[in-house]
Amino acid sequence: MKFYDRTTELQILEKNWQQSDNHSMMTTLIGRRRIGKTALLLKSVEQTPFLYLYVSKDNEQVLCRKFQQQAEAALDLQLYGQVESFGSLFKELMRYAETHHYTLIIDEFQNLLGINPAIPGEIQDLWDRNKDKTRVNLILCGSIYSMMKRIFDHSDQPLFGRRDSHIRLLPFGIETLKGILADHNPEYKPDDLLCLYMLTGGVAKYVALLMDAHAVTKQKMLNYALSPDSPFLTEGTELLISEFGRDYGTYFSILQLIAGGMTTQSEIDGVIRKNTGAYLNNLNEDYLFISKNTPLLSKPGARNIRWQIDDCFLRFWFRFVYPYQGLIESNQLGLLKQYVTDNYAQFTGRTLERYFQDKAMQTGKFTKVGNWWDRKGKNEIDMVALNEFDWTCLVAEIKRNKDRISLKDLQDKLLALPSEFSAYQIQTEGLSLEEM
Repeated sequence: MKFYDRTTELQILEKNWQQSDNHSMMTTLIGRRRIGKTALLLKSVEQTPFLYLYVSKDNEQVLCRKFQQQAEAALDLQLYGQVESFGSLFKELMRYAETHHYTLIIDEFQNLLGINPAIPGEIQDLWDRNKDKTRVNLILCGSIYSMMKRIFDHSDQPLFGRRDSHIRLLPFGIETLKGILADHNPEYKPDDLLCLYMLTGGVAKYVALLMDAHAVTKQKMLNYALSPDSPFLTEGTELLISEFGRDYGTYFSILQLIAGGMTTQSEIDGVIRKNTGAYLNNLNEDYLFISKNTPLLSKPGARNIRWQIDDCFLRFWFRFVYPYQGLIESNQLGLLKQYVTDNYAQFTGRTLERYFQDKAMQTGKFTKVGNWWDRKGKNEIDMVALNEFDWTCLVAEIKRNKDRISLKDLQDKLLALPSEFSAYQIQTEGLSLEEM
């Protein structure tokens, strides 16, 4: 699949490259695995000198020998003798930047902590002493959000306050996703687009896997995702165990429950049989896998909280793949496909709500987008989109089948909205597969 979008990120990286010609710049790039970080960075340096270093989980001596060879090949930087420590290598790379302007990319930077916890401190010391007299465009890239956050956002860490620029790479937006599918299937149907959104959420690698396999219709996408050799079957485990470590069992159980429809802590606690508040907060604040969903315009501290999985792929994986490992191990994928097919309409009804909420926010017309429901769980509204500057509000009922939408029922639900909405000029709309 060709390179798509990322215009804003490329502009930021180009600006940082230009600025680093006067003094060294440090940029951090964070994004979940498969989001397209490496492809973006390599695209950004196509026309400039660069050194790309991937931090594999080797010991420090082996890693530095490999990096030394790569530096000699990419920059024609001749280092005499064997470099045994990352600190020594980084010192030479900073010295090289005294006379050469280049980009240094260190990918999966957080892995350096596991190799030698002293490395961030060594980088900090060399950076502080040399950044003003060197011209290196340093980009530190990582996919384990919790570790990257600890390295750069905790005030007791050496690299706190050192970065000049920060990019959090997000999935492709709705319009980009539509453009990619149109390039590969000009006659695509709305359900094809919804299935692509459901399986990938716009994560670049997942989109590329499907497009490169010519899985461009709903049925072909599901067949590919649930085929015996599909990377989609093992991706959740590979993605998450590196984040959670030894506690992954509890986190997996919580995510499975949320994906299955248990969205309140009391429901989750009842199944797990312990207080899961700390786990939910970690999933929300440290890992960014779930978020608190409260009725829009709820007062601060409202307890009417529902948890939701933000990542579309993980929501699908924990609903249909993780609970049925026995079927996968025994190669009963035919049964699993039938189960997904039987539950597809119901599952994608909620996915369609998320799709239109994402689409509304990406238009740039609204400051807040979410749901609303009353304390009894009745009078639920699928989408409320607010513009807090011009006091307009879009309220929508969302159904797969347009014939099932009742704007009269939606108008009745508006009567239950709290007084905070009275200041807004409210417009109602029905949204279905036809409006995608």
